[in-house]
Amino acid sequence: MKYYNLKDKKEAVDFKTATIKGQGKEKGLFFPEFIPKFDLDFIENLHQYSDEEIAFQCMKDFIGDEIPSDVLKEIVSETINFEIPLKKINENTYSLELFHGPTLAFKDVGARFMSRILSYFLQDEDKKVTVLVATSGDTGGAVANGFYQTENIEVVILYPKNRVSEVQEKQLTALGENISALEVDGSFDDCQSLVKQAFSDKEINSTLFLTSANSINVARWLPQQIYYLLALKQWQKLEKENPVICVPSGNFGNICAGILAHFRGLPAEHFIAACNENDVVPQYLKTQKLESKETVATLSNAMDVGNPSNFIRILELFENHFEDVKSKISGYSIDDDKTLQTIKEVYEKFNYLLDPHSSVAYTAMEQYLKENPGKKGFILATAHPVKFPDAVEMAAQASIELPKSLKDLMKKEKKSLEIQADFAELKRILLDKN
Repeated sequence: MKYYNLKDKKEAVDFKTATIKGQGKEKGLFFPEFIPKFDLDFIENLHQYSDEEIAFQCMKDFIGDEIPSDVLKEIVSETINFEIPLKKINENTYSLELFHGPTLAFKDVGARFMSRILSYFLQDEDKKVTVLVATSGDTGGAVANGFYQTENIEVVILYPKNRVSEVQEKQLTALGENISALEVDGSFDDCQSLVKQAFSDKEINSTLFLTSANSINVARWLPQQIYYLLALKQWQKLEKENPVICVPSGNFGNICAGILAHFRGLPAEHFIAACNENDVVPQYLKTQKLESKETVATLSNAMDVGNPSNFIRILELFENHFEDVKSKISGYSIDDDKTLQTIKEVYEKFNYLLDPHSSVAYTAMEQYLKENPGKKGFILATAHPVKFPDAVEMAAQASIELPKSLKDLMKKEKKSLEIQADFAELKRILLDKN
């Protein structure tokens, strides 16, 4: 499998190079040269396969012979060695709980996969790799946990000051050792812009062996397909019709992975991009104009993205045919008041506790099902409610007990360096690490 640069299709690289480089020339994202299809018998009989075998079948064609099968099987087994249950909320809506991993967020799957892939590719290298990543909340903690104490890998995480929850901040600042956290006086888009500038800076790249662990990296993006298949395995035991799938969306890597799986043969009635007040894509679906906006800070902070990087991959899947995009994807924008109201109502009616991101998804799903009666589906519950205790406890009037792992973490000291949203400052810090 080769991967081409969406900004320069002449640049085509193998999976190892795409993983280590992160992105191509002119900050272009890598994209697989063809979409491998699932065998129909495999999709119709997922119940006959173990979760580990499903994950292996999902990933093998994207990697080819670059990693031996036995090694890849071990990597995917370690990637998903926690529960990913599909739970019923009400008669029409289920919740795929992606928050049972070590950092209580869906990004554990991609981060664990990528850390092990990168570690394999670097085992014979004698130089240190710097993983540079921007986070709007959950990516940072998942990457920090996934790469913690990994030999020959230094991690630098940029996060927006005062725009992540207390738990999220501790997860990305308290580990230390090979994990460094930079607290940027700005938005997530500022952080992401700084990262992209670093990747295109010749001096930094000639001095450091630089890669990214955001969903712009194929090794972070592609494994997210796995849990859509695991959801379908459970769905097929419960329902007959194809599911509507609603994804809380910020940088659009997660929903893009689901749509990619659909193009490969995963049955899905429709996809819903559930956004907060950062509504770039819902507006695009109305107007056909894709225009980035100033980021708005919300309760569902991991989705506070005004320039979603991965949406270009979705457009590539649909060959930039707007009508095809619009027929398969609906977009909704949900404000904070409605987010809190939904947390309260769902807890009171169904005794199910949503975090703010999952609340946005539930509200969007509810609106879509009202407009399209008779359909059923599932939302992706992307973070544990305990990561957002203030909003959840205020809305639901319910206390959330901290898991023991988090209790220990919250006692640790925060270690971060405050910086301005200034590339010269970031460049100096990175070069000083050499």
